[in-house]
Amino acid sequence: MTDTPVAPLPVLWTSCDAAAATNGTLHGPAWNATGVSIDSRTVKSGDLFIALTGPNFDGHAYAAKALAAGAAAVLVSHRPDDVAPDAPVLMVEDTFAALQDLGSVARLRTRARIVAVTGSVGKTNTKEALATCLSALAPTFATAGSLNNHWGVPLSLARMPADCTYAVFELGMNHAGEIGPLSRLVQPDVAVITTIEAVHLEYFSSVEAIADAKAEIFEGMSPNGTVVLNRDNPHFARLVAAARTRGLSRILGFGKSQDASARLTDCSIHATCSAVSAVIKGEPLQYCLSLPGMHHVMNSLGVLLAVRVLGGDIAAAAQALATLKPIKGRGVRKRIPLGQGTLTIIDESYNASPVSMEASFQVLKASDPGNTDQAAAGRRIAALGDMLELGERAPLLHAALAEPLKAAGVDLVFCCGPNMKRLFDKLPKHLQGAWAEDAGALAPRIAADMRGGDCVMIKGSAGSRMGIVVDALAALDRTAKSAAISNTNDVNGKTAHAVQQG
Repeated sequence: MTDTPVAPLPVLWTSCDAAAATNGTLHGPAWNATGVSIDSRTVKSGDLFIALTGPNFDGHAYAAKALAAGAAAVLVSHRPDDVAPDAPVLMVEDTFAALQDLGSVARLRTRARIVAVTGSVGKTNTKEALATCLSALAPTFATAGSLNNHWGVPLSLARMPADCTYAVFELGMNHAGEIGPLSRLVQPDVAVITTIEAVHLEYFSSVEAIADAKAEIFEGMSPNGTVVLNRDNPHFARLVAAARTRGLSRILGFGKSQDASARLTDCSIHATCSAVSAVIKGEPLQYCLSLPGMHHVMNSLGVLLAVRVLGGDIAAAAQALATLKPIKGRGVRKRIPLGQGTLTIIDESYNASPVSMEASFQVLKASDPGNTDQAAAGRRIAALGDMLELGERAPLLHAALAEPLKAAGVDLVFCCGPNMKRLFDKLPKHLQGAWAEDAGALAPRIAADMRGGDCVMIKGSAGSRMGIVVDALAALDRTAKSAAISNTNDVNGKTAHAVQQG
């Protein structure tokens, strides 16, 4: 039996092409790069490593390490002392400017139809859904993870193959003026704004100002571009006006509204999926969405509308929505044996805002707790960390989560962080699990309280580090297995002793 040979990766940048794009100078042998990296810890063989510098780091210190890991070449503004004189080097004046140049040239050389996604919440899941749907139709490139900022977007562009048919990019921000430059780099044919909500309030005077910042996505579009907006959002008219100011007239909406171009007609939300009926530009569709929650259902309408705008087969795209996988920290479920039952963990630890908290509570409500070893119903439990970047309204917005929690039928709530203390104190006693100063202190307290049959959802802003709680609960599986092995060894030992005695 012989191993199937692995096809070589296609060349993304030749040394000559990269030098021309960045106006750089080549040193050492010629090379071909099959990827682009800015992180020496994740460099793959064949990558072009770009040594970026920032307030607290300098990538030049890791250039030699990148070469040792198999990088095809390093892009630097000066030769580090530990990089050999004959090493493959592309020398430029400014490495960040060179990264942007690579992104700009990559955009110019492709004929791909490009979709850009932004919004207060739901950007990454919508980007992944678009990538899944479009990949079912033709070769598609998409932003990896959440590379949606001033480094991530040009890096993603630089990684885009010239011959893809479609490409999907995520654009993010937490200050005004950040999305505009990204849009001008990406030059999207279609722009999708998932929704406008009270997120990043620390940096904005109002939700209207957030809408204006998101509308910067229109700045890189030609008059032939198409805008896809949430028709049900209160800021729809404001976004339409912003688009028209930019000379964009092809504006479509998705939602429950009768005026929506992609309209929800029926929906059944289940514990791990949703059954959806919709009409997309006059075409009736029924499909299964493998992510639970009304927020995912609404965004799937925008996804299919964007596919329709691009001329894609929306029936095939809708079928692909049944194959979506949740992203780490954004709804991944893990079931582990605990006692005589099973503990279900819903990991929503990547980020949080008031609107995404409420959406997660509804997902928890739709979940089905199992039975404990006492044959009693399991509990729906929420473990919540602080929502960050909410400014002076943070205490009020945290406390306001009490009513949605009660309405969702949550049985027990654990909280950590100073602002979540406001919520914890507002909850009735029977819902109060425990409060702790931080996730590290909360993790052992919630782990000790879990029992088989429980379903626990963990959510908080990234800075709240609620992943610590997820890890502590996941470790209960290893603890249970270790205890089982120990008990088995004890039984075997006693049996062996009895045989010897007999």
